[in-house]
Amino acid sequence: MAAEDEDEYAIGSQVLPRGTPVEAADGTQVGTVEHAIHHHRENMLDGVVIRTEKGRVFVDAPEVARITNRRVVLTIGTAEVDALPPYRGFLGRRLR
Repeated sequence: MAAEDEDEYAIGSQVLPRGTPVEAADGTQVGTVEHAIHHHRENMLDGVVIRTEKGRVFVDAPEVARITNRRVVLTIGTAEVDALPPYRGFLGRRLR
């Protein structure tokens, strides 16, 4: 993980801006934030959708180590991020 500077601090996923850099566990930037998904009933983070060179993927909450005002750091490596399946949102689908 890259060294933190004194202006970097933890933030809540609710205020995580689109375009924030996302780093793998080794500090390599693997993408940028599209949006966070929250489980509203439980009031907790479900995961983060990130844009990579291969498209959008969903990173499950346990794989998110830290969210700061400057970056999102994952617990998984670059190879694991590359192996994530494409994200398919609910837009246009009927919910029952």
